[in-house]
Amino acid sequence: MPRSPRTVRRIQRHPDAPLDPGAWPDSVPAVAQLLERGLDLPAGVTFLVGENGAGKSTIVEAVAQALGVDGEGGSTDHLAGGQRSRGTDLSGLGSRLQVVREPGAGRSAFFLRAETMHRFYSYLEDASGLGIPHRLHTVSHGESFVEVLQSRWVRSAGVVLLDEPESALSFANCLLLLGSLAAMARDGKQVLCATHSPLLTALPGATILQVDEDGIAPVAWEDLGVVTNWRLFLDAPERFLRHVLD
Repeated sequence: MPRSPRTVRRIQRHPDAPLDPGAWPDSVPAVAQLLERGLDLPAGVTFLVGENGAGKSTIVEAVAQALGVDGEGGSTDHLAGGQRSRGTDLSGLGSRLQVVREPGAGRSAFFLRAETMHRFYSYLEDASGLGIPHRLHTVSHGESFVEVLQSRWVRSAGVVLLDEPESALSFANCLLLLGSLAAMARDGKQVLCATHSPLLTALPGATILQVDEDGIAPVAWEDLGVVTNWRLFLDAPERFLRHVLD
């Protein structure tokens, strides 16, 4: 039976959930917009792009929690909460969101965030009966990341959430990741990815949302600030470096 083009229609605030515009994370414009207007999630791959602190990772984490996945990463079947660091700061936003699903859609989801992925690997390797090769900690960051994205948890998930997956990946592995994202879209998965990468966001057919002080808005790839800045830097790196080195 063919998969529905979307598993999730929309993420929105639960009608009974409180608002506190003066406190974090509600004070972040993108989060405030999500709580006030909701966020439609299209088919295929959606990128959230913005500066550090703009709220993109907070939103991806909260959507994962609303879908029933631990905020540290994992799947709806295998949570990584047992690996949580005492220093992890979860926003609590996910508990105030609700998911509007396509009729008859499955509920499987998978979340991988770069900053906690090695604790998640430890959880997977220690869990019994999951069929995990005991090698995720013995290969490079890029190799282990690609291996997990090709695992059965991702293959079986209707929604895949990624938080800055390009972290520590080489150019070649970013291209492999882009290919994996394209394959997920072809397979009917929905992907929500927070990123700084001009390479990943060049994926044909992807939806790109700019996350900034004005909230969340669609943007064309060539109009992304990160694309403009990288073009300027690669064209004349000395113009940027003289301000840093001086």
